Amino acid sequence: MFSRSSFWLGNETLKVPVALFALNRRRLCDRLRQNKDVQKNSVVLLQGGEETQRYCTDTGIVFRQESYFHWTFGVTEAGCFGTVDVDTGRSMLFVPQLPESYAVWMGKIHPPEFFKKKYAVDEVYYVNEISSVLASKKPAVLLTLRGVNTDSGSVSKEASFEGISHRVIKTDMELEVLRYTNKISSEAHKEVMKAVKAGMKEYEMESLFQHYCYARGGMRHTSYTCICGSGENSSVLHYGHAGSLFDIFYYCYGSDITCTFPANGKFTPDQRAVYEAVLKSSRAVMKAVKPGVAWPDMHRLADRVHLEELTKIGILKGNVDDMVKVHLGAVFMPHGLGHLLGIDVHDVGGYPEGVERIDLPGLRSLRTARSLEQGMVLTIEPGIYFIDHLLDQALRDPAQSCFINNDVLQRFRGFGGVRIEDDIAVTASGMELLTCVPRTVEEIEAFMAEGQSSAKSFDCLSSQKQ
Repeated sequence: MFSRSSFWLGNETLKVPVALFALNRRRLCDRLRQNKDVQKNSVVLLQGGEETQRYCTDTGIVFRQESYFHWTFGVTEAGCFGTVDVDTGRSMLFVPQLPESYAVWMGKIHPPEFFKKKYAVDEVYYVNEISSVLASKKPAVLLTLRGVNTDSGSVSKEASFEGISHRVIKTDMELEVLRYTNKISSEAHKEVMKAVKAGMKEYEMESLFQHYCYARGGMRHTSYTCICGSGENSSVLHYGHAGSLFDIFYYCYGSDITCTFPANGKFTPDQRAVYEAVLKSSRAVMKAVKPGVAWPDMHRLADRVHLEELTKIGILKGNVDDMVKVHLGAVFMPHGLGHLLGIDVHDVGGYPEGVERIDLPGLRSLRTARSLEQGMVLTIEPGIYFIDHLLDQALRDPAQSCFINNDVLQRFRGFGGVRIEDDIAVTASGMELLTCVPRTVEEIEAFMAEGQSSAKSFDCLSSQKQ
């Protein structure tokens, strides 16, 4: 798995240099040294993830490293600790001292020197030596992580110091891993698109996706529990689990892509109209993305395009500016436009100190309200959904119902929804599109028509906006 200080699963999978994590540690120390509240001779102390069993059984759950720890050290083993000296950048790793029986059941027991070479850290000790080693180093302060995750509301190991949110800026090495996860995930989505047919079960499509990612990409973990919704289920935003459809991790870096396509390979007129409305909003946002742009404004842009297109379809009527004032867009897209992406599918740093949520329909669901910076990686995932609960609420509200053609709307009851989700990296002048799947109606229909034959080539969007 590791060869010459790189993570690699062989064949055509990506080689990830462990130097990526040495650079992350340097970035962390640089930020901390800029903080006047961080004392000299401070040491960051992080705890890695622990292996767990399914409830009270001895059946293990596949281990995935805790995200902050992975970002800092790139360690794949459970039960570890790590430290970084803020002044010098020197790193120490603490690994479990395994019992002799481990060699019988689990494999070879490696000495500390093995992990020092594997992860390119300065020193390695056993976990039971943490107290004595730190006592000998005599740090003035230990910096640990604490806090509440601003996205989920759950208690998380968020840093107590200013600057941790800068994990949102990706290095070139991190971007290379994210390009790889998008490449494999895009190809897996295309595999599903080629194989799907009317009458197929959702779990069958999920299994095809997961098989491709593991067999071709070496990706044992998905970014979240797969979502594969068909028919009315496609209007359930987190159908099956919190996430946004299929997607995977490679060495803990993720992707997040959504494709919407007709099971029989041919769009109906109504399906085409709604799909092209969402595609138009997606492309409008991509054209507008650049450093300095406020992410809530991108959400507002997508909303406006949706309202304009739904008016053309005939579902809505009246003045779009007036629709915006009563937040009609949130009836059809109640979720946020997108989110930060990296080691976590909903990556950290969405709401650092000084950035507040906007308490308005739709906007309050944004997972970040930041202005964009070069090096950020985000999803762009507009959608139009016909959710009975929200439609019924709107029809009862005179301020919104006056814009709705209920006779036309009835045709779309039970329609489900359309979401188009791509991953992008913000560049100096625009954005780089990381995802590459068929997107136009013509591309999708032509691609699906080939069925089990070789994948049709197609032109993706230019990856760099000039």
